[in-house]
Amino acid sequence: MEWEWSYLFFSSIILLPAFILFFSKKKTSKCSNKLPPGPPGLPIFGNMFELGTEPYKKMASLKQKYGPVLWLKLGTSSNIMVVQTAQAAAELFKNHDISFANRAIGDANLPHNYPQGSPALAPYGPFWRFLRRICTVDMFVHKKITETVPVRRKCVDNMLKWIEKAANSAEKGGGIEVTRYVFLASFNMLGNLILSKDLADPESEEASEFFNAMKGIMEWSGIPNVSDIFPFLRKFDLQNLRKKMTRDMGKAMEIVSIFLKERKEERKKGEDKGKDFLGVLLEFEGNGKDEPDKLSEHQMKVFILEMFLAGSETTSSSVEWALTELLRHPEAMDKVKREISEVVGPNRKFEESDIDNLPYMQAVIKESLRLHPPLPFLIPRETVQDTKFMGYDIPKDTRVLVNTWAIGRDPECWEDPMSFKPERFLGSKLDVKGQHYELIPFGAGRRICVGLPLGHRMMHFALGSLLHEFEWELPDCVSPKSINMDESMGTTARKALSLKVIPKRA
Repeated sequence: MEWEWSYLFFSSIILLPAFILFFSKKKTSKCSNKLPPGPPGLPIFGNMFELGTEPYKKMASLKQKYGPVLWLKLGTSSNIMVVQTAQAAAELFKNHDISFANRAIGDANLPHNYPQGSPALAPYGPFWRFLRRICTVDMFVHKKITETVPVRRKCVDNMLKWIEKAANSAEKGGGIEVTRYVFLASFNMLGNLILSKDLADPESEEASEFFNAMKGIMEWSGIPNVSDIFPFLRKFDLQNLRKKMTRDMGKAMEIVSIFLKERKEERKKGEDKGKDFLGVLLEFEGNGKDEPDKLSEHQMKVFILEMFLAGSETTSSSVEWALTELLRHPEAMDKVKREISEVVGPNRKFEESDIDNLPYMQAVIKESLRLHPPLPFLIPRETVQDTKFMGYDIPKDTRVLVNTWAIGRDPECWEDPMSFKPERFLGSKLDVKGQHYELIPFGAGRRICVGLPLGHRMMHFALGSLLHEFEWELPDCVSPKSINMDESMGTTARKALSLKVIPKRA
């Protein structure tokens, strides 16, 4: 979804008298001694009209003039520091991680006290560490992920059936939106891992209430909000984003409450499935020191919603970009399909256990994530205290953006950075697990994406299965060079126009 700066502009003009009154009463703030460099901006509005519909690209273009750390101001909100190089990211995550450990939370994410139970948004401290420990000890560890292989196998098999059925009913020479089926498979995979339930049905135009509510939450989260740029306007909720989020988040939580009630009744009867993530949440106990004994029902509901929000959109978007790049580069498509054919063969399905034996496919995923990180900016951080960073004085409560899109295309790190070349990763130890700061699509440091092990596995499994089971062709009148590569900024950086392809059984 595009950043609707024009809407923000006209909203601001209408309320200009309020701005003048606000600034006439506002005390002069204490300035830091030395801030990072950046464009001067306009009075009141700051730099908000300079960023366009793809702000991460505009910010990247400013690196040559202003250097690896950029200073911006949007409206009257907190000042913004943008990290734009691997060197600056390494300095942040290795030497200042705690100082930048809080989250900058938008107004639309505040309904239902969501941040307080969210591993991604909770304030840094004992309770956040408790949430994190649940993920790293009992959910996303290798043993747990290995135990749930059959769940992902079922969901991927269903995805392949849906795609084949859609292809058979599509118009001749037309294509299908493959990302829709990857998204549904990811959503159902999470439904089974978390709740032991299928929660999406591609046969129906109207998916389940829960699925629709979650789609709404994802949509409202991706729209730029005038209330975040001018916080004193929050009470007006000019775009109705808080109202819409309150509605859809409330509906989703209401449905999760029913799931929780059903599970508690099953546990009383001794019929608890016990193997899914909900079972982990119900049984997990604090350490008796600075952690709660148990998660509250509200905290469990938020936790469950977050697993769906974080897992389904990023997986489907990443698979779509990887498949798009392969279709644009037929020689890379031939290489990866030949590798899969040699390892898997024609007489069995692609299995998760095959992934480790497919270095070129792994390189394709890395190269696609380098060029198309799911989040062009990592989830915004906020400074916990006044901090000295790379020679600059960064005030407390500064919003910090890490521009992963810029870092992935930095010519100081990458040879021929704008080209799709999976071969650059062959024989390389570079990975996406947060230790190599030139490639951090899922973050780094203490607040790296906790679901990375599962998401990484699902991404490779889905793409490998699609490439093994089908030959992929472009619709009539579309050539590899003419594929639309525009991006749409929302919860993730999706393709502005969904990829339409023709799958044929291999």
